[in-house]
Amino acid sequence: MPALTILIADDHPLFRGALRQAVGGIDPGPVIIEAGDFDAARAAAGLHADADLLLLDLAMPGVSGFSGLMSLRADFCSLPIVVISATDDATTIRRALELGASGFISKSSGIDDLRNGIETVLQGDIATPKFYQGGGEADTDISDLIHRLRSLTPQQSRVLNMLAEGLLNKQIAYELSVSEATIKAHVSAILLKLNVDSRTQAVIQLGKLNVALVA
Repeated sequence: MPALTILIADDHPLFRGALRQAVGGIDPGPVIIEAGDFDAARAAAGLHADADLLLLDLAMPGVSGFSGLMSLRADFCSLPIVVISATDDATTIRRALELGASGFISKSSGIDDLRNGIETVLQGDIATPKFYQGGGEADTDISDLIHRLRSLTPQQSRVLNMLAEGLLNKQIAYELSVSEATIKAHVSAILLKLNVDSRTQAVIQLGKLNVALVA
């Protein structure tokens, strides 16, 4: 059986060490690639297209909140992503799963629980903390927003996240190697799907998901 390749993306070296210890106990011993910021995480995912799993902190230099999850989900649709966060309330867990995470592991978990969660996802199941009871989104506006965000194509999700980073259409066009006219068409489609009138409003809508998400 070939060794697994697991990407660990977290800006805290001590917690990366804890994740490395948890992952290292999985047989056979996996290849572990570490990243300390979001750009390094994206680069690692690009360099290791056959990776089996990405463990993603929700707050790292270069990204905040669910934007990073959405961006990586769009760019690497076949890569299972497990969100790792100290903010482990039911709302955060539910939103992470609804936005495409394959699991959620609390940073307060012990090594055994970390390893069990990781193994659960590697086996094809969804990992959540034992205390998580599931349930629906209490905020109907957020529920509608998540539904609209999930209707975006991968390229539209990329464009939206670049809008949130403050990039202009011509800069996005350059980054994605397409024409500026193509980006304008994507922006128009995004505004329509999110039911907003401007790119600023679209970014504000995206930001609503991250309210009170501090870890």
